[in-house]
Amino acid sequence: MIVIPAIDLKDGKCVRLLQGRKEDVTVYSEDPAAMARHWEDMGAELLHVVDLDGAFTGEQKNFDKIRAIREAISIPIELGGGIRDLERIEMLIDLGVDRTIIGTSAATDPEMVREACGKFPGKVIVGIDAKDGMVAVKGWVEVTELEAIEFARQMEKTGAAGIIYTDISRDGMLSGPNIGAMAKMVESVQIPVIASGGVAQLEDLKKLMSIQNLWGVITGKALYAGSMDLKEAIALTKAGV
Repeated sequence: MIVIPAIDLKDGKCVRLLQGRKEDVTVYSEDPAAMARHWEDMGAELLHVVDLDGAFTGEQKNFDKIRAIREAISIPIELGGGIRDLERIEMLIDLGVDRTIIGTSAATDPEMVREACGKFPGKVIVGIDAKDGMVAVKGWVEVTELEAIEFARQMEKTGAAGIIYTDISRDGMLSGPNIGAMAKMVESVQIPVIASGGVAQLEDLKKLMSIQNLWGVITGKALYAGSMDLKEAIALTKAGV
């Protein structure tokens, strides 16, 4: 299991939201590219980037910042937020984004995901954000009638290279991940699953490491708030303790 630091972009700044609410925002850095270099220097093997403006509006408004991040680091980048069509995916891949994350459009237009996976094999992963086990979309504003695990199985069949599974109730709360829900998700599909939401301390990583075949974990607020050190977190997962 690898530890993946997150950079959330809003109005060109590195921020964190509380449970996805755009009014509950904390700015951590005015220079996302410098933050990206910092996480790479700390040993990160992959960077998770979210364009929050894109997630809420469907349009990438932080394209220059995404380009600056890509130019600043050499490790792979996965990026989500507002990716709603093949043209956007191609544009981001041409920019150097290694994997694009489709969230809302996966739920509303699964055929687009199928086409994207066929055209860009290995470069499309699906972000599944769940509230009480049901898929939420449009920056978590709307909760659908799609059951998260069944939806993940559908996305696997479309050719998705992986799943990022977020428990909205835990995200940004530093309350610990939902181990039971995460374990069920990992057991339900064969493609890699990345956990997201609620990781607050090293003890949370140990619990996630107990889930066999969990590929990775995204953490944001814990790193920015100082409750977890990225170097220590990476060392822990490498040691397999």
